Amino acid sequence: MAQLTTRERIALLLVFVFAALAGLGNYQPWPAVPRFAVATVALAGLAWVVSFATEQLGERFGPAVTGLLQSTLGNLPELFVVIFALQKGELVVAQTAIVGSIFANAMLVLGLVIVVGARRAPDGVMRFSHRLPRDTATLLLVCVFIIVLLGLSLASHDPASHHVKAISAVGAISLLVVYVAWVVPYLRADVPPGGALAEGEEAPSGAPPPSDGPRLSLPFTIALLLTAGVASAFVSDWFVNGLSPAIVQLHLSQAFAGLVIVAIAGNAVENTAGLVLAWKGRSDLAISVVKNSVAQIAAFLLPLLVLISFLLATTLTFAFAPVYVGALLVMALAMWQVTGDGEAGEFEGWALVALYVILAALALYE
Repeated sequence: MAQLTTRERIALLLVFVFAALAGLGNYQPWPAVPRFAVATVALAGLAWVVSFATEQLGERFGPAVTGLLQSTLGNLPELFVVIFALQKGELVVAQTAIVGSIFANAMLVLGLVIVVGARRAPDGVMRFSHRLPRDTATLLLVCVFIIVLLGLSLASHDPASHHVKAISAVGAISLLVVYVAWVVPYLRADVPPGGALAEGEEAPSGAPPPSDGPRLSLPFTIALLLTAGVASAFVSDWFVNGLSPAIVQLHLSQAFAGLVIVAIAGNAVENTAGLVLAWKGRSDLAISVVKNSVAQIAAFLLPLLVLISFLLATTLTFAFAPVYVGALLVMALAMWQVTGDGEAGEFEGWALVALYVILAALALYE
C-alpha cells in the first residue's frame, strides 16, 4: 500500500493537471508564451515524479544503482525533446539542449550541490567517494576528445572534415562500448543499504544514515515511473512545438533556449534530488545523482542520439560550434579539478556556478 503524504498527493495531482493543460494548450489556439510556460512546468514536474519514484526504488539499492536509475529515468524528457527537435528540423535546439544538459549538470547543479553540501559539513568541506568523480571525468574527456577532434578538423578543412557523419558514427559506437565497460563493474561494486562492506573497506564519509525503507510498494513505484515516462514523451513533443514561437515572442536566441531553458527544465531531477540529498548530508548519493547524469549524457545519451538521428529527418553529429567546443573542454578540466580529490569547498561550488552563468550570458547574445 502506497504511503503518500498529503503534500505528495497534492504535488502529484498538480503535475498531471499541468501535463493535461499542456496537451490542451498544444491542440487549442493558446498564446505561444503561456502554452510554452505550461509545458515547461509540466516537463519539470514529471521529472520530479520520476525523481520521487526512483528515490523510493533507491531505498532497495545502494548509491551507485540509485544514482544510475535517477539519471537514466530523469533523462527521459531530454531524450524525447532532442528526438522531437531533430524530427522537426530544429538542429540548433537539439545540439544546445544536449550539451546544455551536460553544462547544467556539470556546472550549475554540481556547483549548487557542492555549495549546499559544504555549508552542511561541520568543517565547511563536502567529502565524497572519489571513484565516481574520476570515472566521470574520464568518460567526459573521451566524449570531449571526439568533439574537439572534429572541431579542429572542420576548422582546418582537412580531408577528414568531409566525413563528419561517418566519424560521428564511429565515435558514438566507441563511446557506448566505453560506457558499458565502465557501468557494469561500477554497478557490481555497489553496496546496498545495510549491505556488508568488503573486508578492509571503510564506509564513505558521506554514506547515508539508515532509513526505514521504502514507503511505496514496488508495483506502485513502477506504475508511477511508467506513467511519468509515457507522459514525458507527450509533453516533450508539446514542449518542442511551443518552443519556437515562444522564443520569437520573448526575443531569445535558440542557443539560450537550448542551453538554459530546455537544459534546466529537463534536468529537474538532478536539480531537486541532488540539492535535497546534499542538504540531508547524503554526500555520496548527491554526487552520484549528478555525476551519473553527466557521465550518462556524455557517454550514453549523446552517442545514442547520434545513432538514432540517422533514422530521423535531421542528423545529429559531434560537430558543434567552436565556442561550445572550447567551453566543453574547459568544463571537463574544471570539473575534474574541483571533484577529483573527493572533496570540495563552498567557493569551488560557486566557481562552477559562475562558469555556467557566464556561458548562459554568452548564449543570450548568440
